[in-house]
Amino acid sequence: MSALFLGSFLVLLVLGVPIYLALGVTGAALFSADGSMMSYAQKLTDELNSTTLLAVPYFVIAATFMERGGVARALIDAAASWIGRVHGGLGLVSVLSCAVFAAMCGSSVATAIAMGTILIPAMHRGGYSRSFSAGVVGASGTLGILIPPSLAFVVFGVLSDTSIPRLFLAGVIPGLLQVAFLGAYIVWFSRRKGYKGTQGVSMREKVHQTVLALPALSIPVIVLGGLYGGVVTLTESAALSAIVAALLSLFVYRGITVSQVLPLLAEGIRNAASILIIVAVALAFGHWITESGIAAWLVALVEESNISGWQFLIAINVLLLFLGMFLEVYSVMLICLPLILPMLGPLDIDPIHFAVIIVVNMEIALLTPPVGLNLFVIANISKTPLLEVTRGTAPFVVVMLVLLAVITYVPSVSLWLPQVWMPISGGG
Repeated sequence: MSALFLGSFLVLLVLGVPIYLALGVTGAALFSADGSMMSYAQKLTDELNSTTLLAVPYFVIAATFMERGGVARALIDAAASWIGRVHGGLGLVSVLSCAVFAAMCGSSVATAIAMGTILIPAMHRGGYSRSFSAGVVGASGTLGILIPPSLAFVVFGVLSDTSIPRLFLAGVIPGLLQVAFLGAYIVWFSRRKGYKGTQGVSMREKVHQTVLALPALSIPVIVLGGLYGGVVTLTESAALSAIVAALLSLFVYRGITVSQVLPLLAEGIRNAASILIIVAVALAFGHWITESGIAAWLVALVEESNISGWQFLIAINVLLLFLGMFLEVYSVMLICLPLILPMLGPLDIDPIHFAVIIVVNMEIALLTPPVGLNLFVIANISKTPLLEVTRGTAPFVVVMLVLLAVITYVPSVSLWLPQVWMPISGGG
């Protein structure tokens, strides 16, 4: 019977039914077969009754305000004043600005939109090809779900009951590695193509642009500093980030007016709801996986097989990359985690390490056709044909695959910082 219901779920996906409906209908059928629909409804309510999940709408609202409120312009101007002169300077500005913006909002799409609307036209004026410009911003925008605070890590933490502060720490070094990998490729390619930097500015101007960006830089300090300093909880830090983002957008950078606040709040809530409804049905589905005995069967299967951890990770990476081509990135995580998590223990794979692996796979999924979301976002804001955007992102996908290999087979890249900063023996 389980196989029948899971097969029905796959058929619904193939037919193009939205993931929350496909998973929700399948979950309802599974619960009704084993008990009652009332238990399913109660389970959905219970799964959403989480203070940790409250962080999701706050982070999404913060991202919405920062995307529209002029924060991106301040970061770009500051970065350009310092590194714009080198070969491929605007490309490097894109990577650095996206990394800093990611440390404020936790959303790849918001990062790509906010940075792309400013940087892609500037790169075109600077002589960069349309495909390369699109590739740079598309790939840089994926940093939004890797560098903390990351919505992807929040969702993973809720689904797996893993410490979210430790997950945030695990994303720091991989995020910096991605910045370095992308930056190195941009400089190399720009030298080959003769893409020059921008005109240099005086030290006075550099200091001026940096000072203008300081209010924006206060957001990650408030969110992460307050969280790791023990001053606020995750949800409280997310709420603070939304409040500060709104105030900066209104009164410092003046990118929005008071009349736009309520519509932007509504937009942020709608975007958050689309994530939370999938989380709720996925958590209920995961509960059924455990109660039905499938999780125990998977654990026994792994224990009885001769598969090693590194072989398992190869197979999982291939699976995630394949699914990422056809499903929305959060859907991949929410479908796979209930099945994969029980198998990590017997293979001695740290859930923190696996979280970073799955998030980097999600980043790559944002850049791979036919449903890579960043491809469509960049094509829309740059008025560039989708095929040309895809061609521009292809080399960056290769760079990201190299990064994925490093993160997969060098666990210390992800685990060192959480182990040093928040060792489990210290209550992490």
